[in-house]
Amino acid sequence: MLDYIYAVLHSPRYRETYQEYLKIDFPRVPLPEGAEQFRALATLGAQLRELHLLQSPLVHQYHMTLEGGTDMTVGKITKKSYQSATGRVYINDSVYFTGVTQTAWEFFIGGYQPAQKWLKDRTGRVLGLTDAQHYMQMIAALEHTARVMREIDEAY
Repeated sequence: MLDYIYAVLHSPRYRETYQEYLKIDFPRVPLPEGAEQFRALATLGAQLRELHLLQSPLVHQYHMTLEGGTDMTVGKITKKSYQSATGRVYINDSVYFTGVTQTAWEFFIGGYQPAQKWLKDRTGRVLGLTDAQHYMQMIAALEHTARVMREIDEAY
C-alpha cells in the first residue's frame, strides 16, 4: 500500500491535477482502477522508494567520473557550475564531475534541486572519496527517478 501511495504522489499528472489541494490540505489518494493498476503502481513506487533511499542497484550504475585535479574543496556553486554541453559540474575552478545530465542537475524535489543543494551545503568543505561516490549515486537516483515518474504517469 505504501509503495502504491508513493507512486501516486510522485505522478506529475497527479500533482498537476491536485496542485491547489496539495498546497492547503492533505493529499487525496485516489483508489486504483483495478488490481492490475494497483500492482503496476506499487511496483513503480517500490522502485522509487529504493532509489530515494539509495538502496537500488541502479544507483551504483552511474556513468560519471571526477576529473581535473586533487583539490576537492567545494567552491561557490552557481548556475555557471554546470555546463550542459559537456555534462560537467564544477565543484571549484578545476575539479568537476562528468556525465551529469541536465535532467538530474535541474530536477526538483519539493522546492529544492538536490544535485545543486548537496554541493551548496558543502561549500568550503573538502570532499572525500565517499562523498564523491555518494554524489554520483545521488545523481544516478535523480536520473532514474525522472524515468520512473514518466512510467508512473503512463500507468496512472
